[in-house]
Amino acid sequence: MLFENILIYFVVIPLLMLGGFALCRGIKGVRAVAVIGSIALLALSVWVMADYIALRQAGNTEEMLFTGSWEWFGPLHINLSVGVDGISIAMLLLSSIIVFAGSFASWKIENARHFFMWLLLLSTGVFGFFITTDLFTMFMFYEVALIPMYLLIGQWGTGRKEYSAMKLTLMLMGGSAFLMLSLIGIYYQAGLESWNILEIANHAHIDKGWQYFLFPMCFVGFGVLGAMFPFHTWSPDGHACAPTAVSMLHAGVLMKLGGYGCFRVAMYLMPEAANDLAWIFLILTGISVVYGAFSACVQTDLKYINAYSSVSHCGMVLFAILMINTTAMTGAIMQMLSHGLMTALFFALIGMIYGRTHTRDIRLMGGLMKIMPFLGVAYVIAGMASLGLPGLSGFVAEMTIFVGSFEHTDMFHRTFTIIACCSIVITAVYILRVVGKLLFGPVQDKHHLELTDATWWERFSAITLIVCVAGIGCFPEFFEWLIRFTFNPEIFHAIGM
Repeated sequence: MLFENILIYFVVIPLLMLGGFALCRGIKGVRAVAVIGSIALLALSVWVMADYIALRQAGNTEEMLFTGSWEWFGPLHINLSVGVDGISIAMLLLSSIIVFAGSFASWKIENARHFFMWLLLLSTGVFGFFITTDLFTMFMFYEVALIPMYLLIGQWGTGRKEYSAMKLTLMLMGGSAFLMLSLIGIYYQAGLESWNILEIANHAHIDKGWQYFLFPMCFVGFGVLGAMFPFHTWSPDGHACAPTAVSMLHAGVLMKLGGYGCFRVAMYLMPEAANDLAWIFLILTGISVVYGAFSACVQTDLKYINAYSSVSHCGMVLFAILMINTTAMTGAIMQMLSHGLMTALFFALIGMIYGRTHTRDIRLMGGLMKIMPFLGVAYVIAGMASLGLPGLSGFVAEMTIFVGSFEHTDMFHRTFTIIACCSIVITAVYILRVVGKLLFGPVQDKHHLELTDATWWERFSAITLIVCVAGIGCFPEFFEWLIRFTFNPEIFHAIGM
């Protein structure tokens, strides 16, 4: 039965929340549905993770657990197939944490009922994407996650919101076109018998010549959402104009669909092409890492600074995946978790500061630490995580990536690893610059002296994310174990992992 599979409820709960929002008329009811639903999703993700760990410790070595499949459209072999491994579990947990924190960060949003309805539709696509193992269904959930972004930014955004929403939509839909063509090609090469990722990987072999043709389209299709150079330009504009919770979910989760898709589809199903063509995309992702960091250095808008920082950090994810070894790929997934949490924290804090100062220009702010000490300290913690301070998530993730990348002994890989390492120094430059201008020094506007610190719901949202960032940094072995079990050597036998 469909509803006997626990994973289905990651889609059912958001849909029930959509129904609840449709029935609500008062703001209190909307907030209650948002909080109760987000708590249910968080509890469900923790429950699934606990069951997953118990099954692994009991000796279950299947590639994916909690699998199930229900026929959807028989003539084209389209099924609603679900299943999770350690990476999926980590992404589900990340998504539920950010939805939970975002519910509190959007406590005072205007027209809350319609806002949360579109936000939950986006969340439905995200959760569905991470649990499905059917390529067609995965693409459907991918599109469900992208479409609400246009309305969320265009309706509730700020600045050039119509331009940013349209630019984001057009560029991501362009990437989707490449992605759809590649998925149809994979289905064709699999014998027109299955869209299931596990069945294609284990029972069908895609011709190497076709892999050379399909792999670039698939990697670019997902890479656009991962803000890979030169397809990254939609991201800073989209971040800058999006409302707080949308920025949190956009940078914290939605961009992770790109890295997850590159690993789950492009690398997993076309390993020979991945091995031979990785160097091309290593150059592009290496540029993303350094270019994003340098671009952040010259920005004066807080959201643009964090947006370009996201380009750099998400470039690091794709960079590590292309190294095609267990250590680097483990670091890539940990970077996805780390960046998702710390960038959600950044955007939450930026939204709180903007709501008080009505500006995001760091040149017009200063001395906010003594006016808003909680927000100031939280911003410093987020900044330290971004530049890789030991004890926080950024250090663990980036060190794992660099160690894994340096395992390659050839000059090409090691040169690009050293270049990527330089981004740490650049990150420290723009983070310390922002902290100095924003939080310390003289107060630039006398009206800022009248500002108040964070409210209880804002504190709760920020503390939730800070605890998670510190948790990964202090207890990395748990997440490393959860992720590493996924990298079964038999899966990547063609590329020697």
